[in-house]
Formats: sequence, C-alpha cells, structure tokens
Amino acid sequence: MAQQQTLEEKEQKNQEYNEYVKQVTPTHSLPLNMIKAFITGGIICVVGQFILNVAMNYFELDKDTSGGWCSMILVLCSVLLTGLNIYPSVANWGGAGALVPITGFANSVAAPAIEFQKEGQVFGIGCKIFTIAGPVILYGIFTSWALGLIYWILKLIGVF
Repeated sequence: MAQQQTLEEKEQKNQEYNEYVKQVTPTHSLPLNMIKAFITGGIICVVGQFILNVAMNYFELDKDTSGGWCSMILVLCSVLLTGLNIYPSVANWGGAGALVPITGFANSVAAPAIEFQKEGQVFGIGCKIFTIAGPVILYGIFTSWALGLIYWILKLIGVF
C-alpha cells in the first residue's frame, strides 16, 4: 500500500513538473523568427550598402577602398553598440539576422572583452577576447589551409 502511494506521489510530482516546464519554456514562432531575422539582417545590409554608396559616390573612392571603409565602419558600429549594450538587444530580437558576418563577428569579439575586463588586461581581456570567435578563426584558417593543400596537390598532378 505504501509503495503504491509513493508511486502515485511520484507520478503526480512528475506531472506537476512537466506542467511547470511547459509553463516556463518560451514558445517561438518559426515564421515570425524568420521574418525578424530577415528584417534585422536586411537593415544591417542596407546600412552597409548605404555606406558603400556614400563612399563611392560622394567621396569618389574606388570599389575596394569603399568596401574597406564600409567594413571598418560596420565593425566600429557593432563594437560601439555592443559596448552600449544595444547590440545584444538587437541580436535577441533579430536572432540570426544580427549575425550578418562582419557585425556578428565584431560583436563576438567585443562582448567577451567587455564582460571580462574586470579581471584585468591580461587574464581578463587578453585571455577571454576570442572565447567565442576563436573557434571560428581556428577552423577557418585550418579549413583554408587544408583546401589550399588539396588544390596544390591537384594542380601538381595536372587536374587544374
């Protein structure tokens, strides 16, 4: 009898826990998240295109120089917005749209630097600055090296 009662109690606690989890788990709408990501990424890209057009048309810079200025300005804006704690809100609302490569990468470098600055220049900022971006850099460099090696070997044997 006591064993049956404990099983019933366990089942009731399990059911209460499942209801609690269902209550506190946020629900997401995939179509809405996709629209938010599209809008956020689109706005970032429109800003980048605006900077590119201004650099080319008003400052009469060539395409490569304009692209360099556009990249630097987008990185600067991303780092400033991260420092002012605005970019995390944008990323929270826009999701993957805020991860447009250059601004998302700048945010991933700046955020740990800001978070760990209280631990000092060396052990805080110096050690933690690439905690998020480090694997991206590592695997990007390794992959480009491996593909370059494959290309070189294929070129040696006359495939290319």
